Amino acid sequence: MRNHIHATEVPKPSSSDLNTLRSLAPFLWDFRGRVFLALSFLVLSKGANVGIPLVLKEIVDGLDRSGLNISAQTELVLPLALLLGYGALRLGSSLFNELRDSVFSRVRHGAMRSVSVRVLEHLHKLSLRYHLERKTGGISRDIDRGTRSVSSLLNYMVFSILPTLVEVLMIAGILLVKYDPWFAVVTFGSVVAYIIFTLYITNWRMPYRVTMNAMDSQGNTQAVDSLINYETVKYFGNEDHELRRYNETLRVWEDAAVKSQTSLSALNVGQSAIIAVGVTLIMILAAQGVVAGEMSIGDLVLVNAFLLQLFIPLNFLGVVYSQLKHAIIDMRLMFDVLEKQPEIVDSPTAQPLAVNGGEVRFDKVSFAYDPDRPILHEVSFNIPSGHKVAVVGPSGAGKSTLARLLFRFYDVTGGRVLINGQDVRDVSQESLRAAIGIVPQDTVLFNDTLYYNIAYARPGASRAEVERAAQLANIHDFISGLPKGYDSLVGERGLKLSGGEKQRVAIARAILKNPRILVFDEATSSLDSHSEQTILDALRKVATDHTTLVIAHRLSTVIDADTILVMEAGRIAERGTHQALLTQEGIYSRLWKLQQEERKREAIGVDELAGVND
Repeated sequence: MRNHIHATEVPKPSSSDLNTLRSLAPFLWDFRGRVFLALSFLVLSKGANVGIPLVLKEIVDGLDRSGLNISAQTELVLPLALLLGYGALRLGSSLFNELRDSVFSRVRHGAMRSVSVRVLEHLHKLSLRYHLERKTGGISRDIDRGTRSVSSLLNYMVFSILPTLVEVLMIAGILLVKYDPWFAVVTFGSVVAYIIFTLYITNWRMPYRVTMNAMDSQGNTQAVDSLINYETVKYFGNEDHELRRYNETLRVWEDAAVKSQTSLSALNVGQSAIIAVGVTLIMILAAQGVVAGEMSIGDLVLVNAFLLQLFIPLNFLGVVYSQLKHAIIDMRLMFDVLEKQPEIVDSPTAQPLAVNGGEVRFDKVSFAYDPDRPILHEVSFNIPSGHKVAVVGPSGAGKSTLARLLFRFYDVTGGRVLINGQDVRDVSQESLRAAIGIVPQDTVLFNDTLYYNIAYARPGASRAEVERAAQLANIHDFISGLPKGYDSLVGERGLKLSGGEKQRVAIARAILKNPRILVFDEATSSLDSHSEQTILDALRKVATDHTTLVIAHRLSTVIDADTILVMEAGRIAERGTHQALLTQEGIYSRLWKLQQEERKREAIGVDELAGVND
């Protein structure tokens, strides 16, 4: 089976690194004081580190001169002072390093927290269309890697790249001032050759890392999807099919991982060769200087110490650069999410919704999820304050789309949706959704306690209010009978509860939220007759004195509605009360008769089964 890697999952390795780094900058701005202080400690640390070979040179030269009949007093005092200075510089280097790490720790972890919160906030702002099309497993893995890469990137920059750069500049400056220019030329030449080689080889091997990330996300998506749809996999006996898909994805990941490691070995060999050539040339120059009498033994020790300090960290710079590129790629996938623009946004002049009576009106509303496939065609109806309007019709008629437009999950293509005379596009989304409560067809619960799931409608509610909402929803007695009561866990997506129990939790939520407008979106379509009657009784209690829109498939659940709208092919074909529609002998009447016959057949089947059991 072929693996499809979307363009958004595989960015070009070198196309937008600077843009990615610029995207991170705002998250660091709040910590700018700490960043400046950490950089100051970094410079002080490297200054002390570079000072160590300078003092070591003086110690060696001092001891060398002491063999040439220097006075005993000078021999005693001079090396002791330098040795104390040598120790102080070593301590200072370590101390400033630790201070840098301590100060920058808040920056690193604070930036991670800020980025994580910002991404989650943005995901909540993105449209319903985006979330219906997303691949949850892949996105969660991209975001997880992206947030971790923020810490990695800052670590590499502040603890590896910047310190090495500062030390290279300091050492090259000292060599240029104190010794033959060829020392600085060879040093700079080695560093430049090392960097060019590292950049070239790393960019060549980066596609392997990109493929690894894409396959990692794709594999995670497949694994999560197969587990979320566990029952479906079992229904069709497709365990082997899911394993084959997952294994094929991981096989591509494995090939890319092997190539990535092999190319890393080639990179390390080339880097070592450049360092070896540079070190050899510098030592030849220093040895010639000592032989010619132009340099002392202390100078030779100084140059050697500088080389050790310079090339040891530089030896790891290639690995650091590779990891830096990996971190940037991981961050880019996360920032790509931040760059997606929400489809539904508040207008600049949006005001809070003035609910008042809560009258709802659809005025010649047209809508299409896709321009080539219109769903609604100039639909108009009114729900007066405190009234109940039901919408019925065959699947695909556009019934549930009405609820999504009322919540403004999508904007209408034509016409207007009005609440109390206000176009929903002119009010804030927060105030709009605060005024509407919904009992959906498929209630999805958080993997938490029953109490948490009911209180989710109004997190600040008291326990007494939560329990009263459960009582009105006819679920309090059920919850009280559980071993852990309201502290019972519902399982992922509420799988530990039956359909009727989940629906009653949704009703309790709606009661606790206490909105002026209620939407029941096929709230009983998947329930048996007994559960349906229990839920209907609860719904009738909730709907009292509320403006209510009921979307239903079973006509028996809406006979008490003030007005019933019959939709067909995105248009309102009939409207009226239950009795008036039956009298018309149109679509509603035919549907009613069909459903009554189905109920009779079901009843006969139940009676026959009961007789057999007797």
